[in-house]
Amino acid sequence: MQMKNMAYEMFSIYKDKAPAIGTVQKAAGYEACKRWIDVSVALCALFLLSPFFALIALCIKLEDPAGKVFYVHNRIGYRGKKLGLYKFRSMVYNAEDMIQSFTPEQRKEFHENFKLENDPRITRVGKFLRATSLDELPQLLNILKGELSLVGPRPVVKAELEKYGRHRDKLVSVLPGLTGYWQANGRSATTYGERMEMELYYVDNRSFALDMKILLKTAGAVLSREGAY
Repeated sequence: MQMKNMAYEMFSIYKDKAPAIGTVQKAAGYEACKRWIDVSVALCALFLLSPFFALIALCIKLEDPAGKVFYVHNRIGYRGKKLGLYKFRSMVYNAEDMIQSFTPEQRKEFHENFKLENDPRITRVGKFLRATSLDELPQLLNILKGELSLVGPRPVVKAELEKYGRHRDKLVSVLPGLTGYWQANGRSATTYGERMEMELYYVDNRSFALDMKILLKTAGAVLSREGAY
């Protein structure tokens, strides 16, 4: 993919440059309009999907009554602020305790990718929610709170942010997104290094045109379940 190859190149040669005044004004207009779109879409989606939310909640409780319906995962958000990311719970209620029983191979995979391809903690309902990305729908609330945008780099945990090295501040210089360039181009089928390159590519090249391409590609990836686990 040409754009993906460009992302790899830009990641290796990136240098900070002072933006021109016109560029700053253009960016401000883009961010203001993008925020208006984010709020409008999130409000409409929450209204239309509210019955679906209730159905998902019922399925989660029927399979694993001991746990909560929603799960808040702590991530790093805009400008390094703490972000509580809302999700439908897709794991058993004692998922954190089960980490201690991981095999050495699972521990290695979890340390490198921050997830497992065959995670024993995921419930049957959770597998479906993850494969279809429905577990991410509660993040529409994060969008209303101004913590997420529809499109942007996916928020990371502290250990992941350290992997970005000198590009850490660059990654958190924009609002993270419900979806992003990485999710639209392979998701879990990519290496973590490729993910970082794609996320930084978006920060450098964000625009309405790119946002629309990402949203359309994300829809296709979700429907085909490409790179999902």
